[in-house]
Amino acid sequence: METHYIQIIKTLVTLIPLLIARLLIVKAIKRIAMKFNFGLERIRVTYRIINLLFLMIIGIMLAGIWGVQRDELLFFVTSTVTVLGIAFFAQWSILSNITSGLVLFFNHPLKIGDQIQIFEKDFKVEGKLKDISIFFLHIETLDGNRITVPNSIALQKTILVVSNNQELDEE
Repeated sequence: METHYIQIIKTLVTLIPLLIARLLIVKAIKRIAMKFNFGLERIRVTYRIINLLFLMIIGIMLAGIWGVQRDELLFFVTSTVTVLGIAFFAQWSILSNITSGLVLFFNHPLKIGDQIQIFEKDFKVEGKLKDISIFFLHIETLDGNRITVPNSIALQKTILVVSNNQELDEE
């Protein structure tokens, strides 16, 4: 068999299980979202993050299959993992905010529409939670201004849910 046919078979053998794994993860996220009544925007953000992770994995695997030398691939992977490791521990990094967004999605009682207070050292932020994006919480203050708070900061600060959006819907 020619080299290209072998590479195509390896590509299919790699892609099919990864796509099945992605499908199972998406279904699990959908079940969790339904169970805890998460908003559509929160689910979309999580899907974007999952897709990004799978694209990175697929890219690395395909680079190995289609001709990147193992030494070069190993150097690339270890360099990438090192950069990611440093970024995850960096307080203000973009990846820290993405990771915090996932933690907020799965483990925090905040929901879009909640009236919240975030207690800062010198002042407190109070308003309605309008959106939870990949990087920021978007809050509309009582006087109508919009404030963005990085997700990593939201995990570090004390947040009081003054009124839950479900309670407001029931009234």
